[in-house]
Formats: sequence, structure tokens, C-alpha cells
Amino acid sequence: MSKRALIVYGGWDGHEPDKVADLFAEILRAENYSVELSDSLDTFADTEKVSAQDLLVPVWTMGEIKGEQRAPVTTAVAELGVGIAGCHGGMCDSFRNDTEWQFMTGSQWVAHPGNDGVRYWVHIDRQNPHPITDGLPDFEVVSEQYYLHVDPLVNTLAFCHFPTPGVEGPHTQNPGRMPQVYTKHYGLGKVYYNALGHQRSVLEAPVPRELMRRGFLWATK
Repeated sequence: MSKRALIVYGGWDGHEPDKVADLFAEILRAENYSVELSDSLDTFADTEKVSAQDLLVPVWTMGEIKGEQRAPVTTAVAELGVGIAGCHGGMCDSFRNDTEWQFMTGSQWVAHPGNDGVRYWVHIDRQNPHPITDGLPDFEVVSEQYYLHVDPLVNTLAFCHFPTPGVEGPHTQNPGRMPQVYTKHYGLGKVYYNALGHQRSVLEAPVPRELMRRGFLWATK
């Protein structure tokens, strides 16, 4: 029996939510998932539908979510073990006023110094082997470099360095590693996040696409 995945997409158009949702559906269907796509947050309010999924994939940047839309999601993940996986602003800059969403997903976007077009490296954490990153190389990206406020208890699988040479900002006196790919648990459910994905083309590159494929499989109930 195929696994069931629900992709809910929308919010800020600059992140190409429809195109990213289509890519994620393509990846999941290739793995024999039964995929449903919706462009309405009211779909999350359908407790029966949400609870019946094996994987939830939000692709929704900014906006607001009502309590009756968010509660079925957090309940399904925490109490039923439904997985949740996503990327970039589509999962961790979704609903800035909903701290329970942030508690579940593990981080919140706060800045992208240099905006789009920053060239930086994403490094696989070799000290933390994991099936999601096994055998994958470090890789270079030209995109937004997300500065996140991160749950300190996430399991970081890949990271980038701040500051990036030539990119100025109030963060530059605080050098360090920033998680870019991580896993965590929220109750019984698995959570996967990849900070890449400003536009679909970023995720179409071989390593980012493979990271999403493996992340979906890992998070699935």
C-alpha cells in the first residue's frame, strides 16, 4: 500500500510555492506515494484528512494560520506520528505569530544577509553520520543564505558558515556555524527541514534534490 502525502502550498509568491509543490509531488510520486496537493490552509483544518496522512509537506511562506487550521497538524504529528518535512520559508518562515508552529518545526527565519545571489558552501556534518546525508558531498549554492533562530536541540546534518566574505551586516562579529539541514522529533512525529529552496531551481540541483527525497522518506510515518 502506498504512503499518503499531503502538500499544502501558498503564501508569498516569490518563493514559487506552486512550482516547488509540483517538484515535491514529482519526487514523492516517484517513490510511490499517493500525493494530494492543496492551495488552501483550510485543508489543514480537516482533522480526518490530516490524521490519515503519512507525511505532511507545507510550502507556505508568511501569512497567518488560524488555530483550527494548525491544531490538526500539530496533533497529528505529536500524537499520531505523522511526519512533516519542508524547506526554506515554506516551512520555517510560514506563520510568524504562531509559536507552536515554530516549536514543532524547529526554527524561524530572521534574516538573509546579502539577500539573493550570495555564493556560499553547504557542508555535510561528517561528525554526525545519518542516512539522509550518507555519501553526499559538500556543495556550493548561489541563493539566499538563511540566518535562523534555531531550536538548540535539533540534529544538524548540514551547515554553512557565517559571516560569508564580502557580505556585511550586524551579524559579522558573531562567526559560527548555522544549521541548514536538520531533523528533530515533535512528540511521536519526525520533522525534517532544509533551509535551501528560495526558488524551485535551487532544489533541482542534484544534491539539494536528493536531500529532499531522503528527508521525505526519513520523516514519513
